[in-house]
Amino acid sequence: MALSIGIVGLPNVGKSTLFTALTKKGGLAANYPFATIDPNVGIVDVPDVRLQELADIVHPGRIVPATVEFVDIAGLVKGASEGEGLGNQFLANIRQTDAICEVVRFFSDPDVIRHESSTDPASDMETIQTELVLADLGTLEKAIPKLEKEVKRDKANAPKLEIAKRLEAWLNEGNRAAALDMTPEEKAAAHDLFLLTMKPILYVANVDEDALGEELPAIDGAEVVPISAKVESELIDLEPEEASEFLADLGLEKSGLEVLAQAAYRLLGLQSYFTAGEMEVKAWTIPVGAKAPQAAGVIHSDFERGFIKAQVCSYEDYVSLGGEQGCKNAGRMRMEGKDYVVQDGDVMHFMFNV
Repeated sequence: MALSIGIVGLPNVGKSTLFTALTKKGGLAANYPFATIDPNVGIVDVPDVRLQELADIVHPGRIVPATVEFVDIAGLVKGASEGEGLGNQFLANIRQTDAICEVVRFFSDPDVIRHESSTDPASDMETIQTELVLADLGTLEKAIPKLEKEVKRDKANAPKLEIAKRLEAWLNEGNRAAALDMTPEEKAAAHDLFLLTMKPILYVANVDEDALGEELPAIDGAEVVPISAKVESELIDLEPEEASEFLADLGLEKSGLEVLAQAAYRLLGLQSYFTAGEMEVKAWTIPVGAKAPQAAGVIHSDFERGFIKAQVCSYEDYVSLGGEQGCKNAGRMRMEGKDYVVQDGDVMHFMFNV
């Protein structure tokens, strides 16, 4: 399952610079509003040191990391929900993503102009939330009359109408839809409304170099990840060893991409398991709590449909015992059935029959 993250932010917060650095794709990064016109899309590998550890044991033909898709969406401004700037057409692009990553300016470079709607981090975040809330209210304004007609024809649509009205009242108070207390059934009904503020959100604080590594307080329960777009852009052309040395000099162990990808996995409740063989070592992305047949289905639907059992070894055992045979010899290789809940880092091999 590919993870898609929409990167949003007011103009000149470093959003496109960050996108270019994360994806190593020469997107247009410029010191003026609306440098991003069409949404730039970049698919990048999710850094995971465990892949190399596994590869050092099995010596595969290739290593295949999990991937994440970043979508660089044009800078929003106050009034975007009503078509100001370039807002209207780009709000639609956010709807296609799994999560929203909002870049907020914390850096102090006086040479990068602030947009007129941007004054400080708090007001910037408030502006973006307001525009997303207003966009959702516009969606509900159109959806509710249609739902009222549908309910007259079929009472089964009543729960969707009820939650739509509750959400409208909640959004009118300036709240995000995701913050409304809903039952699982209500959440399922709300999902079909495709509201922007139902999407999980995390914040990237685009900080000065000397602020990297600092822990920032959560905002409305959402994680805040400190990243320097300037530092990330300097990492682009470095070889892996040079990049590691560069990060070490800054007192960092991980690149911004790795930190952001891990935060996104936490946000969406995702984890990775591995397959390891002579052909390839590969990371597969699944939801936390997924059972073995569901994990198998990520490889191919036939694996899930005809699932028999799974051969499982933890990543730690696999590495410390020197691979599959070492796990078998030590009695650490397990055969698991359809009710097994897959753990992060499991090394798995599936048996199936269709």
